[in-house]
Amino acid sequence: MTVDTESRQKPARLADGPAARLPRSLRPPTRPSRLSASLTMGLRALLKVRRTPEQLADAILIPVIFTVLFTYVFGGALSGSPQEYLQDLLPGTLVLAVLLMTVFSGVGLNTDRGLGRLQRFRSLPIWQPALIVGGLIGDALRYLISGTLVIGLGLVMGFRPDGGAAGAGAAVALILVFAFALSWVWTSIGLVARTPQAVSMMSFLIQFPLTFASNAFVDPATMPDWLGTLVAANPVSHLVTAERGLMAGTATFGDIAPVLIAAAVITAVFAPLTMHLYRRRA
Repeated sequence: MTVDTESRQKPARLADGPAARLPRSLRPPTRPSRLSASLTMGLRALLKVRRTPEQLADAILIPVIFTVLFTYVFGGALSGSPQEYLQDLLPGTLVLAVLLMTVFSGVGLNTDRGLGRLQRFRSLPIWQPALIVGGLIGDALRYLISGTLVIGLGLVMGFRPDGGAAGAGAAVALILVFAFALSWVWTSIGLVARTPQAVSMMSFLIQFPLTFASNAFVDPATMPDWLGTLVAANPVSHLVTAERGLMAGTATFGDIAPVLIAAAVITAVFAPLTMHLYRRRA
């Protein structure tokens, strides 16, 4: 028994000794930390955008199209003047532009799955959620670009947030938190759907009713009672209300809390579901 124990321990002592005396560049690689692995995968997501810049087009065109189109087409009819309508509209187009892009988290993951990349990443000695978490971190940059463009374009068109730069920055931060949570929904769907086109179609069927059946573009008081009730319960409506309050400098904890609670619930449900599907289906 003693001989067997020593024979098992001896290779470990021999391996530890010479390896410790090797130059750092020649030592065996160590397992990367969770943060390091996640940031590396986030960099991969950014490099994919750099190599295919058309993927960034949605972050640029969607804010421009919706902000300009809605302001000058509907502004006069809904508020009497485009400038007056812009003050109420811009927080809504900010929410719309960012939330519509969250689907690309699921589309990218579904594409990697279809090409067999997930199996290769799972074989690496890294923290397994790093691929998904890192991808979401990379996508958050696109959300930030979109949000910045919406506010910048609004300033050019005459939008003036009474909450100043601090209010606008807080509004962007809040939408990033909610968008990050919503991205977990699409990663779950991306691991179940058969094609990237199926993920996009499901996003269209879910997100368009949620965003347009909200208080983003019109006053719910003008809607039928049954629809107004649904709009009041819509989490997107709570998000738009919080965005308007932050930009106006009048937001209260009661405006922001429902958004944070909804983001926490979505993450608590769909983040574990995504990881379960990743282990089972990748």
